[in-house]
Amino acid sequence: MKTVQLQVGAGAALASALAPLRGFDPDLLLCFGAHGFFRDPALPQALADVAPHAVLAGCSGAGEILETQVHDGTLAVTALKFDRAQARGATTPIRDMNDSFGAGARLGQALPPEGLRHVLVFGTGVHINGSALVEGLQSTLAPSVQISGGLAGDGGAFVETFTLGASGSRSDQIVAVGLYGASLEIGNSTFGGWVPFGPARRVTRCDHNVLYELDGERALNIYKRYLGEYARDLPASGLLFPFELLRDNQESAGIIRTILGVDEAAGSLTLAGDVPEGGYLKLMHASTERLIDAAEQAAMKLQPLARKHRGPALALLVSCVGRKLVMGDRVDEEVEAVASTLGASAVVAGFYSYGEISASEFIGDCRLHNQTMTITWVTEA
Repeated sequence: MKTVQLQVGAGAALASALAPLRGFDPDLLLCFGAHGFFRDPALPQALADVAPHAVLAGCSGAGEILETQVHDGTLAVTALKFDRAQARGATTPIRDMNDSFGAGARLGQALPPEGLRHVLVFGTGVHINGSALVEGLQSTLAPSVQISGGLAGDGGAFVETFTLGASGSRSDQIVAVGLYGASLEIGNSTFGGWVPFGPARRVTRCDHNVLYELDGERALNIYKRYLGEYARDLPASGLLFPFELLRDNQESAGIIRTILGVDEAAGSLTLAGDVPEGGYLKLMHASTERLIDAAEQAAMKLQPLARKHRGPALALLVSCVGRKLVMGDRVDEEVEAVASTLGASAVVAGFYSYGEISASEFIGDCRLHNQTMTITWVTEA
């Protein structure tokens, strides 16, 4: 596998900025960047001009990751050329949040099953139920096929996000990349670093990802009491105080849910993924040091793969915008921790998202995560 990475600055001429890709003839182009790039109708054609045989995929975000740094206002492009593996793309429109499962199912059906090893998926960041999207994909993919990726962002505005695929850059589509071939070595890892606080509260009324009541009281009322002065900045401040899902015995289930919106009239909270009625939730908070340590822990889980294969490998990082808000100017440190742990062979790319999609370990069920650092490691043996 060979790779080329480049960065396009705001206002740069696309043709000249992308010119280094000419002659490389990549199989896959992954593009993550600021909202404005994806609103430009010239972007898909400019990419196709320099990489006519490549599968195009990517999305807008709340910060783009390239090598060991986090950037804002740029476009980060990673080109991959496989030795023996193949990439195939698929897209589908998503009508609204209720179409999330159907959109996932359609994507799974669109990818030929023979030789399929892994699916990268990039979804819209608003008007979507990420949990249902993953379940839809799983309903039509073979159980052995791993899934990872994330939901697009728009810099924290939560108004309009974009994904990039064969049909161009759109605000109403889900994009998937199928990775094929026995030569591929793929691993997934996630870690949060958030700390629960306060009592566990029972979910007494919810509708998929809309939380109405905790312990019989309006969920928004309880949430505002805990947030105190931070409640004035809802829904944005909700990124700083996610929920942890608990098992029936009130132990951690390893899943975090971010607040994406509030409904004052209904007293409800819209979360990035489903919560089970009758289950338990606990509020969480974090510090910069804990989040950086957690990113390093996620990378350490992949060290056996990194040590086994010394050739070039893609380390696709999808981290949450909530983590970026907590870390502020120190956000580069979590990316540096991952890159340092994985070593010089890791080609690091990714974005800050509105939801992260990954299995928790090398094997296991794929889930929608929130507020986590997720890493997908892809190389060829």
